[in-house]
Amino acid sequence: MVHRQKPRRILPYGPFLLTADEAGNVNDFHLVTTVNAEPWQDAKVADLIFDIPTLIETISAGITLQPGAVIATCTPVGIGFEPPVILKPGDVVSVTIVPIGTLESPVA
Repeated sequence: MVHRQKPRRILPYGPFLLTADEAGNVNDFHLVTTVNAEPWQDAKVADLIFDIPTLIETISAGITLQPGAVIATCTPVGIGFEPPVILKPGDVVSVTIVPIGTLESPVA
């Protein structure tokens, strides 16, 4: 887990990270999010508003990206609900990125 700059917050990454040469074409990656085994999101990285090269170019125009930098992108398709759905302790959020793997996190 990587600690963010805000106190008492964490930003989990996993189950592992890929380097650019290991990843191949990230536009083919498929993202599936479930909460308590119910599907909430099902999309390809190609559905992002801005592709990964554009994100890297835009960010690096303002700051220097160092080797090992991680860019958090949000998700390809929003998961907003009306009325809003609030996660509660005991809920389990599972995010799968095919072909990387699945990160499962219980809500505390």
